[in-house]
Amino acid sequence: MIDQLIAKIQKTKAPIVVGLDPMMKFIPEQIKTAAFAEYGETLKGAAKAIWEYNKGIVDAVCDLIPAVKPQVAMYEQFGVEGMIAFQRTVEYCRQKGLVVIGDVKRGDIGSTSEAYAVAHLGRVTVGSKSYAPFDEDFATVNPYLGSDGIKPFLEVCKENDKGIFVLVKTSNPSSGEFQDRVVDGRPLYEIVGEKVAEWGESCMGSSYSNVGAVVGATYPEMGKALRRVMPKAYILVPGYGAQGGKGKDLVHFFNEDGLGAIINSSRGIIAAYQQEKYAKFGAAGYADAARQAVIDMREDIAQAL
Repeated sequence: MIDQLIAKIQKTKAPIVVGLDPMMKFIPEQIKTAAFAEYGETLKGAAKAIWEYNKGIVDAVCDLIPAVKPQVAMYEQFGVEGMIAFQRTVEYCRQKGLVVIGDVKRGDIGSTSEAYAVAHLGRVTVGSKSYAPFDEDFATVNPYLGSDGIKPFLEVCKENDKGIFVLVKTSNPSSGEFQDRVVDGRPLYEIVGEKVAEWGESCMGSSYSNVGAVVGATYPEMGKALRRVMPKAYILVPGYGAQGGKGKDLVHFFNEDGLGAIINSSRGIIAAYQQEKYAKFGAAGYADAARQAVIDMREDIAQAL
């Protein structure tokens, strides 16, 4: 799967993933009004609004980008109806030729971790048949239960040509409370990065591994160190745009071949119309604003590299 992602990055010349993290405050009133007219101010109405909002954005940007990253919590908050919208979003993005990174941050032990892996990346058996429940291409995984939580994902990835991105150094301000702790003279995130490199050796694509890492754009110096620790791991970089990351912060996440990293922006793109810079598009042009935000992001990264 990593080879497919790289091919799409090279084709679009955009190492960018758009985070499909819908919140009701991002959705234009005309979309909510239409959804509520059909289903009322209900969970089903909210899910309908989310789906229509996502569809508009995907239609507007799918030719510019290689991948999307729906964050499952934004859908789960609306219960079963929200998860139906999540599934529809994943299916639609795949139909549009996009690689889908399920931002699910799963990770448990034994059979529980295996069930998470099957749900998002594998196939579940029902009698004489098997089904791919959500069928994302990649999933984000929490490593802090150790190898027991990762190995089931590795097995499912090998069986289904899928991939994972392991949380190593996240972009949030308090990440250092645990991730920066010094263990045997080294920060914990470096030790986790070494494990990512080790796990990745058993799950290689052509040049890069199907086991990647999540490292925040807000910590460029740490990203530089982790790039050396994980030379064959693709790095998923959140924190660009709304969280403060800039193109100039991203250089060290890439390898000399110009590959090795994919940069995420969520609300900076999907809610671009609410920013002063893109206000001219208005709520009716929210999708066009998202497209322009992608173009601007692509240029910012290209100039930095």
